Formats: sequence, structure tokens, C-alpha cells
Amino acid sequence: MRPSVTGIIDDVRMRGFARRQTVEAALAWLDGQLHVLDAEPVPLRDAAGRVLATPIISDFDVPGFDRATMDGYALIAASTEGASTYNVLPITVVGDSLPGRPFDGSVLEGQAVRVMTGAPMPQGADAVLPAEWAAAEPAITTADGVQSIGALSAVSPGKNVGKRGEDIVRGAALLEAGRVLRPQDLGVLSSVGCSEVNVIRRPRVRLAITGNELLPFGSRPRGFHITDANGPMLAALVERDGGTVDFPGLLPDNEEAILEALHADADVILVSGGSSVGIEDLAPGLVAQHGELAVHGIAMRPSSPTGFGRIGNRLVFLLPGNPVSSLCGYDFFAGRAIRALCGRSKQWPYRSMRGRLSRKISSPIGRLDYARVRLVDGLVEPVSVGGASLLSSTTRADGFVIVDGDSEGFAAGSEVEVWLYA
Repeated sequence: MRPSVTGIIDDVRMRGFARRQTVEAALAWLDGQLHVLDAEPVPLRDAAGRVLATPIISDFDVPGFDRATMDGYALIAASTEGASTYNVLPITVVGDSLPGRPFDGSVLEGQAVRVMTGAPMPQGADAVLPAEWAAAEPAITTADGVQSIGALSAVSPGKNVGKRGEDIVRGAALLEAGRVLRPQDLGVLSSVGCSEVNVIRRPRVRLAITGNELLPFGSRPRGFHITDANGPMLAALVERDGGTVDFPGLLPDNEEAILEALHADADVILVSGGSSVGIEDLAPGLVAQHGELAVHGIAMRPSSPTGFGRIGNRLVFLLPGNPVSSLCGYDFFAGRAIRALCGRSKQWPYRSMRGRLSRKISSPIGRLDYARVRLVDGLVEPVSVGGASLLSSTTRADGFVIVDGDSEGFAAGSEVEVWLYA
């Protein structure tokens, strides 16, 4: 099926596409449908990888007290003035300060409190003499248990002291809305008392993998049946992009089963297979009859039979059954939508690099090509442009190069942008 300019849906089965939309036109329609989903609270422990819905403002100073940043002796810096290995100054040790157990008292000049890293600074002390700068001898313990040490070097005020609020100041904006939370972000949020955070809801994605010839993933191929490759691949891609997957199993090529999947309780429906011009390619007609088939047939290789539209509030993507076509269609369209719905960037989640081609890539004007490449001896070597059913071409490849529709390709030695799978 394809939408026509008159609004009448043309049946393209066994007839082929009279025309195909450009990738740019298809993306323009898609982007007009995208919005960020609503927010939901989640426990901090489950927030990694989620997108923050509201900014976080700290209610606390971190640390909430002055603390030692080294093991040693908290004292008044002036008590060590002139100290050296040739002029050891005696310091009286009057107690201990441990993490969570501060010294209860004040330090006077000539006195010190034994302190551990992270422990509160005692009142009156303004520096920490590191333990290695304190002589064990002549260490003297008096009859009443008071010990003295020898200062071997001078310290300046504030030395080895972490000030209250030096990490986070109360009232400061910690994290902005739209941030994808990383593990270290959870640590910061925990340090200011956050037990849960508001994040963008993850899109619910129903996988509808069709094909009478398919066996469940993990099965051993047999006879004229093939094992489902698109199910596990698409599920992993959806989870990478922030969605949650509902995949109850394979669907037969019949209208009732496919239509039931198209009406699933989901934000996005991914149909794999049955999207082209074969007699059993039923999904495009069902989307057109029960909703809006906005795009069907795109000027790109692979994945030209890709289509998408809406049924109610659900975005529906029709991906080809050939695995590379399915991957390409997902990357260009479905993945973009899922990332946008959960508040992530619509752009590809791939790193890119520049490199020179070892041999040419040819492409006709008017069609975008997704060319798999690998990196060999510092050069970019094409693996495949066609071969939509050859999924192994993506595992042999390190990434892909896009040849835009207004280009005839790239000559050997041309510098190209490579999008890296890893």
C-alpha cells in the first residue's frame, strides 16, 4: 500500500511502487508526530539510563562539614611554623576524630587531634599535618595518657582540609532536565538525599514479527523454515534506545493476528515482515484501513519497502523482513522516534569518524544508500551496499557510510564519514 496525492490508498501488492518518497520527506512527517512522553517517579536505584524530567536542586551542602582529606593530625597551622626535620616541634595530641565520630572539644595552639580521611575537623583546627610529616619519636605519653608527636614540616591554613559545600552548595542546580542519567549521576543524587527521581516514561514498544516461514529465535533452522533474527535484534535496539519491549511471539501471515498486534497497548508498534509488495504483505493495507499510512516506499537501499503511520495514538513502523533492511529502517526511522519519545536525542547513538575509502562506492542519483564498511589498515573498505538479507554483513562491518540521494557515490581515496556500530 502507498498513500496517493488524492488520498486514495493504492494497493501495490504484486505491482511494485510507482514512486518512492525521499528520506527527507519521510523524516519530515515523522518528526511532526514526535513528542516527549509524560514523566514518572522511579527509585534512584533504577534511574540509570533514564532521562531526567525535571531539574535537580540540592537541599544540602556536600560535604555538610569541614573534613580532613588526609590521615594525620588536625591542628592550628601556626603550631607548625618553623618545623622541619632539623627543628622538630612538639605537638600534644588531645583526642581522635573518626568518620562519623567527631572530636568533642576545641583545639588550642600546640595541640592536635588525630584525624582520619573524611572525618570532621575539630573546632579550632584549620589544617591537617599528614601522618608522614609527624615523628613517632620523640613520641611521649604522659602518665595521664596524653601523647605528643613531633611536627617535621610546616603546613599552611586550609592545607588538607575539605571545606563545607566545596563539592555541592545548597541551592545549586545539580542536573538539568533532559540529561540521560549515568551511574555517577546516581551517586551525586544520593549524596543530596534523593531516593527517587522524576524521569521521562519509557515508550512501550510492541514487536510484531510476521512470517509463516519463521521459527522462534534460538531454534535450529530446519527444512524450508528459517530462524527469526529480527526479533532479538530489534528488541536489543529498542532497549538501547530507551524503550521497553513487548514481544509475545511470532505472528502468522494473517490479517486477524496482525490487526490484533496493531491495536496492542503500546506507544509504538514495530512490524517486521509483510511490508513490501508480495501477496502476503498485509500490514500496509491494515494500517491504511484502520489508521493513517503516511509513508510506504522510500528511495533508499536497503529498506525501500519501509513504511509508517498511525493507528490511534500509536506510531506504527513497517520494517522489511530482510534483516539488514530491518536494521536500516529501524536506525533511520523507528529508533529516532523511540529516542525522541523518551526524551533522548533523535540523532543516531553512534560515534563517527573520518576515513579514506580503499575502493569506490557507487550509487544512483535519487536514492540514499546505506553502505556497510570495515576499517582495514587505516582505510575504509566497503563490505556491502546491497544484500538486504545478509545480516552477517553487519557483523563483519565496523560501521556504515551514507551516500545521499544527490550523490553518485564516492571514488576510491575519497574521505568519508563513517558511523561506527560500537
